Amino acid sequence: ARAVPTIAEIQAALVAMGDKEARFQGSRDWIGSTEVFLCLDHFYQVPCRILHATSGREVANHMDAVLAYFEQHGSPVMMGGDTDASSKGILGACRTLAGRYYLLVLDPHWYRNDVKQGLLEGARHHLQENGWVAWRPLDSLMESSFYNLCLPLLHCRPARGSS
Repeated sequence: ARAVPTIAEIQAALVAMGDKEARFQGSRDWIGSTEVFLCLDHFYQVPCRILHATSGREVANHMDAVLAYFEQHGSPVMMGGDTDASSKGILGACRTLAGRYYLLVLDPHWYRNDVKQGLLEGARHHLQENGWVAWRPLDSLMESSFYNLCLPLLHCRPARGSS
C-alpha cells in the first residue's frame, strides 16, 4: 500500500495534472474537496463523486444520496466550503423520526500520537469531550457558504463468514 502523500507531493501532483499553476507548489493555498477528489484518483486510483451545495441549507437536498452512500460504500466523506473554511470529515449521517438530518463530523485537524500506544479509549473520550467528533444538525452549516462533499467510491467488503 502506498504511504499517505506529503503536502509537497500533493501540490506537485496537482500542478502536474494541470489543476494548479506552478506557483501553487510550496504555497499555503487551500487544498479542498475537489483537490482531494483528484488526489485520491491520482495516488490510489479511487474514483470519487462530488456533491455541490450552494449553501448550508442546500446540503439537505443531497442527504438521500449521502445516506445511500454510507449504506453502499461506508467510507468517510470529506466536506469543505468557502466561507465556512472549517474542513469536515463526515463519518456518518442520520435522519431522525422527525425528519431532521445530522452529520457525524470529525474535525480532520485532530491529531494525537499516543493512540498507537494502547490509549484508544482515552483518545475516544478526548475526541468527544472536546468536540472533535460530534453529531451536528444540518442547520449548523453556514447559509453563506457553498459546500463540496467528496465521496470516495470504494465498495464495502462483506465480513468473513457473511453471505
